[in-house]
Amino acid sequence: MRGFFLVMKAELIRTFIVMRRYWFRTLTGLIIGYGMLMVLIAGFIYSRPMVQEGLSRLDDPGAATNFVLGFIIGMYAFGVVGMFTQGIQGMATTGVLEQLCLSPYGLTTNFLAQTFIASITSILSSGLMVYLVSWTVGGVLHWDTIPVLVLLGLTFFNLIGFGFMVGGLVLIFKQVGQVAVILRMVLFGLAVFAREEILNNPWPVRLTLHLLPVTDAAICLKYVLIQGQQVDGQFQSIFLHPCFYWLVFNGCLWTFVGLAVFRWMEDYSRTKGTLGTY
Repeated sequence: MRGFFLVMKAELIRTFIVMRRYWFRTLTGLIIGYGMLMVLIAGFIYSRPMVQEGLSRLDDPGAATNFVLGFIIGMYAFGVVGMFTQGIQGMATTGVLEQLCLSPYGLTTNFLAQTFIASITSILSSGLMVYLVSWTVGGVLHWDTIPVLVLLGLTFFNLIGFGFMVGGLVLIFKQVGQVAVILRMVLFGLAVFAREEILNNPWPVRLTLHLLPVTDAAICLKYVLIQGQQVDGQFQSIFLHPCFYWLVFNGCLWTFVGLAVFRWMEDYSRTKGTLGTY
């Protein structure tokens, strides 16, 4: 445990040094991201008659807002899973992966610390983007700082399992770009179309949807940001919502499964002699 915090401290210092050194890239990235989101907001929300005509099959008057927010959540999921696949593949290409394998703390501890620090910057940037969009459009999106940050954090841990499982494939096969893209696109689509109405299916379908990553995360975030935690005009905290408990359960489940699969694939790759080679 002490080794994990030492590695995490070193990674945190390195991350802030890079952000400070390349501040212009960080600033322009935030500005460009904000601009792209506002274009989506303008196209989906303020052009609502045209959008509703194209989405006439949806009976929710806030359908456009749902799609925009789902797009934001989907991009967040897309990026989190990419941290694992692209990160491990990049380290394998540059030879850093072999050095981490020789570290006394182990590959899992090192990479978990790196992704944990990366998650902090990702959650902060995602939260800032959502806040800026919410502030710009006024009453269209509802902002509640603590629930939003808690949900973003739980969403990240919900995605860690998938990231580590695909990252384990990189340890063995090195080139798994197609599989990673398919998984990331599935998560993206799931975030866009996830709504509470899809949970009204029979219990086998409902259970499957609950166990899939991002489903409950997207529903919870939309419940906070779009509905303002209101049910029939009455305030009901997200922390009492059933999907929130499923989100916590999924985070624990997929993190445990992902780490276990990653460790097994790491041992298998060591046995085959492919761990430190590209």
